[in-house]
Amino acid sequence: MSLKQRFKSIDHTIRLKGDESQHEQTDAWSNRDLIPLPPWRRTWGWFNFFGFWSIASLNISNWQTPNTYLTMGLSVPQAMAIIIIGRILIVLFSTLIAWAGLKWHIGFTVQNRYSWGMRASYIPLLQRILLNFIWNAVQCWNGGRLMAVCITAIWPSFARIENTFGPNMPTTTNEFVGFVIFWFLSTPFLWLRPEKFKIPFLIVCAWCGVGMIAWMIWALAVAKGVGPLWNTGQTLPAGSPWSSSWLMMAGINQSIGSLAAGITNGSDFSRYASARRHYVIGALTSCLICGVLVSFVGLVTAAAAQKIYGEVYWNPPDLLLVMMDNGNGSSKARAGVFFLSAGFAFTAMFENICGNAVAGGIDLAGLFPKYIDIRRGAIITFLAAWVVQPWQLINKATTFIMVLSSFSVFLAPIIGIMACDYYLLRKRRIKLSHLYRTDSIYYFWKGVNWRAIPAWICGWVPTLPGLIVSVRLDPSPPRALVQLYYMAFLIGFFISAIVFYVLNLVFPVPNMDQIDDVDVFGTFTPAEARRNGVALLDEDPHVYVENVVTGHGNLKT
Repeated sequence: MSLKQRFKSIDHTIRLKGDESQHEQTDAWSNRDLIPLPPWRRTWGWFNFFGFWSIASLNISNWQTPNTYLTMGLSVPQAMAIIIIGRILIVLFSTLIAWAGLKWHIGFTVQNRYSWGMRASYIPLLQRILLNFIWNAVQCWNGGRLMAVCITAIWPSFARIENTFGPNMPTTTNEFVGFVIFWFLSTPFLWLRPEKFKIPFLIVCAWCGVGMIAWMIWALAVAKGVGPLWNTGQTLPAGSPWSSSWLMMAGINQSIGSLAAGITNGSDFSRYASARRHYVIGALTSCLICGVLVSFVGLVTAAAAQKIYGEVYWNPPDLLLVMMDNGNGSSKARAGVFFLSAGFAFTAMFENICGNAVAGGIDLAGLFPKYIDIRRGAIITFLAAWVVQPWQLINKATTFIMVLSSFSVFLAPIIGIMACDYYLLRKRRIKLSHLYRTDSIYYFWKGVNWRAIPAWICGWVPTLPGLIVSVRLDPSPPRALVQLYYMAFLIGFFISAIVFYVLNLVFPVPNMDQIDDVDVFGTFTPAEARRNGVALLDEDPHVYVENVVTGHGNLKT
């Protein structure tokens, strides 16, 4: 066999195969996980979305959120107000972006093709892939810390294990062992497709939710009330350059920005909805109720624990270790700590799998559709954790983590372009068949819609200097720069949306509201096809005469 034949054989072996009778063609733009989802794959009901948003709330980060705002000098009521307002805005922005997935059943990877152009869509795609790689690694490390607490609860001697790493390694042996175990326990779930996430969501949400409430009740019972933390008032330093109003604005911006990556790829998961109302009900109830409740429970528990132990412990692993005296406590204390830490750990596991691994898999599939689907992409994202080396990032590069947390400076303009294009310019109408071919109305100029690039740049340029001075911790930064940064998400969203809209008015794209005459992918149910003005493949084409004449898909009745 010649070398050329050998390469052909390898290529044939690793290339993805799809059922072409189900329109699952595999080529440079399409594979089974990129095409519009057919009805039989749309299995998520309201509870799936409730669970999806709950695991984004039932975590260490959200538990500690009030601490972020209290350390700014704000009061407890002000901190909770930030959390409530931030959650309302998160629901609104996420639903805004997810609606294309609910109506046309496409994900973020494909959604950007009609805004940026077929090839320029790689710009937002590469940004998300980078974030997925890094945040997956960081989440694995945080989950590993919880896993180390679980192991200590079972074998107390684990906390005293000898550190075999040298001084140049910014971690300890037990932390690293926890990371390795968490990583290996997570990998089997990468083979689970998003359609099958219902049972894991149910188990994780029930376990962690009950555990958090039980923890709060225990802390209140033992402490017989809350400590001084609960009554924290506004404590802005004398001569502070910032009023409470500006600090609250910064907090709201941070609250939305922390979930900006999840907002951008909302359609990756909304496309699995069996009905649009399921997404709205699940996201609204979970994001608002769970998101606010977890922060409230974390605040109350930390305040009660302050009364018990004399210190404020915001980080759950630290408090759990104190509760069982680093493994030297009673068997009852260790059992309770194991239940709590395992609940947090499994929630972190599925939050990471959904929000980073699966999302990363979808994004990588957009780059290499012939060879990568969701499963393979998720595995690649997970393997990248060893390349990223999160123990270096967490324990040494605090500035780098701050930059990552502020990456919404670049994501908000992308969200603004997506919203403007879909709602204002295209009137919520998309020609699905042209999202998967080169001879497409979405190919623009050599695959690039040049209008998106200056619109995106205009969105982040005004806020980038504020990000830089904040990361550098400049003692006296220019006030205007910091103020712009405190409003980075809203500024980036609206500036990019406005610039993109104006550019399209000055340099219009013809026939932006085109749709297919026929449902070429078998995407829609009969009711959806009627609502969208698209003929089903097996319907009488004479009923759709007006579609052919106008090209606008208006149903002839």
